[in-house]
Amino acid sequence: MRLLTASLVFLVGVIPAAAAESLQSVTSARVSMPLEYRVDGVVEARQQATMSAEVAGKIEAVNFDVDDFVEQGEVILRIRDRDYRAQQQRARAALDEANANLQDMQLEFNRSQDLRKQKLISQADFDRAGANLKAAQARKTAAEANLEQADEQLDRTVMRAPYSGVVVERHVEPGEAVNPGQPIMTGYAAGELRVTAQIPQSIIGGLRQQRSATIILLEDERALPVTKITIHPFANPQNHSFPVRFDLPPTDNRLYPGMLVKVALTIGSVDRLLLPQQALVSRSEVNAVYVIGDHGRLAFRQVRPGNRFGEQVEILAGLDENETVALDPVRAGIEHKRQLDAVK
Repeated sequence: MRLLTASLVFLVGVIPAAAAESLQSVTSARVSMPLEYRVDGVVEARQQATMSAEVAGKIEAVNFDVDDFVEQGEVILRIRDRDYRAQQQRARAALDEANANLQDMQLEFNRSQDLRKQKLISQADFDRAGANLKAAQARKTAAEANLEQADEQLDRTVMRAPYSGVVVERHVEPGEAVNPGQPIMTGYAAGELRVTAQIPQSIIGGLRQQRSATIILLEDERALPVTKITIHPFANPQNHSFPVRFDLPPTDNRLYPGMLVKVALTIGSVDRLLLPQQALVSRSEVNAVYVIGDHGRLAFRQVRPGNRFGEQVEILAGLDENETVALDPVRAGIEHKRQLDAVK
């Protein structure tokens, strides 16, 4: 289990004994602590995408490879743009021609208006001038759309990173011809990670109530906080577990998608009998403490320790609450032997 910081209040005092030295002691106490349940989890990227080609052409340059870090906006790939620049020039020339034609049609329409007011041309000629003006305006609109499309096609020959991240797979090589929709490069946003886990039905209720969890790294038991817990509103019908996502804060580069971690879930609370680790005596397979009784009499009491919580250890059996235990087992052992010898 992960190390927990328990808020314990121990009563340290001086126990009178026959020896000239005094013994420091601690009173065993039960402390309410979070009840944990651990499951396996897998790290995944919160934001991951595969960039695809948007135009056809031959690749001129690929600027990044697997495991490279890419800043947002950096150029990832260039596609030969000669044909697209030619299309842009033709579209711009067509727009210039459409603008010139529109100016002529506008002048012709204005003259037709003046002549019509003087009744020097027929209504049919005036209507024809208006129709020519509308057609010229439509041709200009179409030419503008074609130029906009040509500009966009040219821009798409340069692919830029949509966000800062790490390249996980490169699908193409320089000189290769690509078509629209063909995968180019896959990457994930650096530092934006989460952990997914399958939570058994028997403990999902406690997790819903507590909404608390910690991610534990396997290699060094380092604990990472969780910023958000998302519980899916359905269970897997095959194993009756609930998919749950645990969002992580921005993390360092030692955590990568696909890694296995432990998820420590808080599902309730439990009272534990705790003692400082220093009070425990370990001899071979025997664990014991020196209990101080009435009139400073010492007893060597075998106990069954459980998990450690920081500098404290849980006592599962052999000791009751509010018993007095020597903090220094070495000095307590000397005093215990002296008391035994005095009895003889």
